Amino acid sequence: MGSEISANNHDLGAGLDREAVAELRVLVPTGYGLNCESETAAAFELLGARVEQLHVSELLADPSRLRGVAILAFIGGFSFGDHVASGRVFANRLRYRLGDELARYVADGGLAIGMCNGFQVMTKLGLLPGPRGSDPAPTLAPQQASIVGNDRLGYRNAWVRMRCDPESPCVWTRGLGEFEAPSRHGEGKLVYASEELRLALEAEHRIPVRYIDEAGQPTQQWPANPSGSPGGAAGMCDRSGRVFGLMPHPEAFLYRENHPRWFAARADGDARRLAGGGCGLRLFANGLRAALEGERGA
Repeated sequence: MGSEISANNHDLGAGLDREAVAELRVLVPTGYGLNCESETAAAFELLGARVEQLHVSELLADPSRLRGVAILAFIGGFSFGDHVASGRVFANRLRYRLGDELARYVADGGLAIGMCNGFQVMTKLGLLPGPRGSDPAPTLAPQQASIVGNDRLGYRNAWVRMRCDPESPCVWTRGLGEFEAPSRHGEGKLVYASEELRLALEAEHRIPVRYIDEAGQPTQQWPANPSGSPGGAAGMCDRSGRVFGLMPHPEAFLYRENHPRWFAARADGDARRLAGGGCGLRLFANGLRAALEGERGA
């Protein structure tokens, strides 16, 4: 079994220069109610990157720790107990203690990804949807979107199917097609400051992933869409495509054996299907590939 897992993950990282990836530094801030740090670190480490897990308090005390980072990963969890609103306290602390450094990091070409609480934080922080054309750089944009309570109130933990937009500038979702991942949240509905903003993001293909129903179509209907996000939106990227957040947890699908239908698929002789487009490791491989290529986006 171990050799099969290694071979599967090697295939998903195909095309990556392992020696070059080993020089990439990934920073995973931790603490204050965050979790999923082990799974997120494992995703990048399986692909050969150097991962540093750093308590948020240490990063705030020494913002220079952000220098030389290729990818910044905002993990899931319940930062500060989700008091006031999910991700609000954490986002405020980052904005007023690290805002200029974060804005400069992105302006200089850094990549960032956020899963679940990480996505909630990124929207409230202004990293997503990111600066407008007239915004000065490097400063964080004002908050323009948020993640609020699910239409069907309550925490839902279930696997979801998503489809990626092939026209999106998002470097993280390139070539993924359809994929699955666990979704675990009570506040996952993406909302916008204005209808004008929503239409602009749609026109720019900056909703890279959408929940889909059994027919493969974007849906707002529960349970395929656990939150009721309009248009089936499951995530968002900035204009460059380097900054990306989503509500589901791709870091929880690093091996085909993580899938709840793995045993049934293996019994049916269909295990190879789960080793393909459904594996979350592909998304992290895309991020590392973009970092190696020095993506700057539009």
